[in-house]
Amino acid sequence: MSPVLTFPMGRFVAEFPTDRAYARNHMWAQPRGDLFRCGFTAYAVRLLQDVYFLDWTVEPATKLELRQEIGAIESKKAESALFAPLAGDLTSFNDQLLADPSAINLDPYGAGWLFEMRGDGAGLLTPERYLEHLAAVWPVTQKTIKGQLNES
Repeated sequence: MSPVLTFPMGRFVAEFPTDRAYARNHMWAQPRGDLFRCGFTAYAVRLLQDVYFLDWTVEPATKLELRQEIGAIESKKAESALFAPLAGDLTSFNDQLLADPSAINLDPYGAGWLFEMRGDGAGLLTPERYLEHLAAVWPVTQKTIKGQLNES
């Protein structure tokens, strides 16, 4: 595995391999020839905790816009829509996750990859820029986690 950067999340430290780019929606995009393989970052997996259901609302060969809704996920902590981390053509899903999404929890940067797509990667962040983004959103995230979003 490539060198990693880390981000402290309380007692947990999220790791981010430097061989891929990152999206503000907490997905990674690893170049693989003319494709990007995409998945959830360790930050997202930590916030979701125990993913147990994954569903796609688009099919392979679909042209996707940046932030287009592509599916849904359910976990111990949240139910959420999933959005494309970049614009391009969806080429395939990791079909094994539909039957058993536990790989998302156990190996988010490996067997837990979600889908592959072709695109130019515009708008993706370097690992360093992604950590800057996390530092900016972490205070609000902590309040949300603790149920204190409306308190000042």
